[in-house]
Amino acid sequence: MSEVKTRRVAHRLVSGLYAITPDEQNTAELLRKTRLALLGGARVLQYRNKTADAALRLEQARALRELTHEFSVPLVINDDVVLAQQVGADGVHLGGKDGSVAVARAVLGKAKLIGVSCYNRVALGHEAVQQGADYVAFGSFFASTVKPDAVAASPDLLRQARREIGVPLVAIGGIAVGNAAQLLEAGADALAVISAVFSAADIRDAARQFSNLNYPQTSSIESKDRT
Repeated sequence: MSEVKTRRVAHRLVSGLYAITPDEQNTAELLRKTRLALLGGARVLQYRNKTADAALRLEQARALRELTHEFSVPLVINDDVVLAQQVGADGVHLGGKDGSVAVARAVLGKAKLIGVSCYNRVALGHEAVQQGADYVAFGSFFASTVKPDAVAASPDLLRQARREIGVPLVAIGGIAVGNAAQLLEAGADALAVISAVFSAADIRDAARQFSNLNYPQTSSIESKDRT
């Protein structure tokens, strides 16, 4: 797949609600929660479990790979290029200390999605794109219970990134339905959410509320509830 075509695929896939799984040791419970989020309209799923050992991560990633195939939703693996390759995931998301885009691309191939956390620095976004990233993530935009010590980012950063960076922008960090609109207005293509979806009393409804927000290029986003 050519670089241009890969970028076009990224623009189509990385939009809307980008659901990130919580640290859940029980695989059956993780699948139950994730199914509800997908039923509510999550457009991308990232598997992230910082408390699981390697065996459990492989078990859970494989199970989520089957579930995301059922919903035709891309599965991205957090931090672990080898695990992404093992389960045939659609891509990997790299943090600042998780290895280079070039290495991930060499392992996964040109057709896979590679996202990079750029925190509150647009310069990191430029570097990631130059290295071949398909999308970049910025944040934390609001106080996060998952990462309480995360660096702070502002909507103005998104505005600058939107002007300068030509790949999808993912916003992350303490995002709720009530504060999401300002990030979309500033240029975010996707909203990465953990707690506001997976800790909700009604996960499917929470995902639906996020999915019904006014994302860019809404004609390509299935915001309606899946049945």
